[in-house]
Amino acid sequence: MNGVADQGSRLELQREIGALLPELRGFARFLARDRVAADDLVQDTVVRAFNAVDQFQAGTNLKAWLFTILRNHFYEQLRRARRETAVMSAFAETEIAPQPSQHARSELADLQVLIFRLPPLLREALILVGAQGLSHEEAAAICAVPVGTMKARLSRARAQLADLSA
Repeated sequence: MNGVADQGSRLELQREIGALLPELRGFARFLARDRVAADDLVQDTVVRAFNAVDQFQAGTNLKAWLFTILRNHFYEQLRRARRETAVMSAFAETEIAPQPSQHARSELADLQVLIFRLPPLLREALILVGAQGLSHEEAAAICAVPVGTMKARLSRARAQLADLSA
């Protein structure tokens, strides 16, 4: 097994996971569109990662591994919620209210509203590559799609975002 075997490696990996918390939280916020839900998603992701730390392959991309866990957990929750209730419709109706006293925050809120008007798969591609700084290959691995598909989604997301902002 190529996983993380010894206690020292586990502790180092746990420290590295801790260092990635802000990036995990940012990705979770874009997926969940709610601070509390995003924090819960990150917490669940970290717990799952710690429980599966022996499955992590040393020498691979930890950030991509964590983003994959987070993304899979989010969609698992989404499917479960759709089966149980129509709770997710509340997320689609939620609008971000910009604070009028701060121009920069208003522009950021406007951009966020536009981003959330994109279809989920295009929004996800834009966030992973554009906001999180992942390569096309890393984002494709997280989403379990070919690199060409990820590039096409990113291109369509940028084009649709430009159309929406025009």
